[in-house]
Amino acid sequence: MSDDDGAQREFDALLRTQRVWDLPRLPGFDPDAAPADPLPLFHRWFADAVAAGQPEPHTATLATADGTGRPDARTLMLHGADARGWHFASHATSAKGRQLAERPYAALHFYWPALARQVRLRGTVRAGSSAEGQADLHARSTGALAAALTGRQSEVLRSRSDLDDASRAAWDRAAAEPGAPVPGWTLYVLRPDEAEFFQGDERRRHVRLRYRRPGGDAEGAGGWLKELLWP
Repeated sequence: MSDDDGAQREFDALLRTQRVWDLPRLPGFDPDAAPADPLPLFHRWFADAVAAGQPEPHTATLATADGTGRPDARTLMLHGADARGWHFASHATSAKGRQLAERPYAALHFYWPALARQVRLRGTVRAGSSAEGQADLHARSTGALAAALTGRQSEVLRSRSDLDDASRAAWDRAAAEPGAPVPGWTLYVLRPDEAEFFQGDERRRHVRLRYRRPGGDAEGAGGWLKELLWP
């Protein structure tokens, strides 16, 4: 047996021993008692995740597609969730920024294993104004501003020393100039036409409640339909 075969066997054995939701008891979820709009339920579940000690409950996976339809995904931070939609931010010139300019439709996925819960959102994405982007950025930490000032997100990096130099200069400027503008920094708002809330169950009778706008109406003129999905 080759070293590669042995390493593969070790990986397979390790993978099969992993378990999910190693909790004394999973929370219940009564979909009949869910509100008519997904936003209040998201706020409640987010607060539950924080109370349960879920690490980084404000992180989510954002899925986009490029002009040819090839999918892409990455983890980012949620910047807000209100009547307009779910907010996140990035450089307009980043990979996700370019993809959203070509195809302004995306999915957000939150996973909170401390409660065996997931939230999935799909919908159109709107880029906010320059003023909205700058206000969002300057309301955050010095580190967030320094990272934005470093710029060139997703471009090829020639050497670590280039990053070290750019980051050092960005941190110095962020500390000295907390209102420093970052051209191209953009606040995006995902307005869902679908929102699914998933509650895990020990016997795999998972509860899946989907909110759906009739006909994919992104403006929400027709309100929301609620329906259960098979697990």
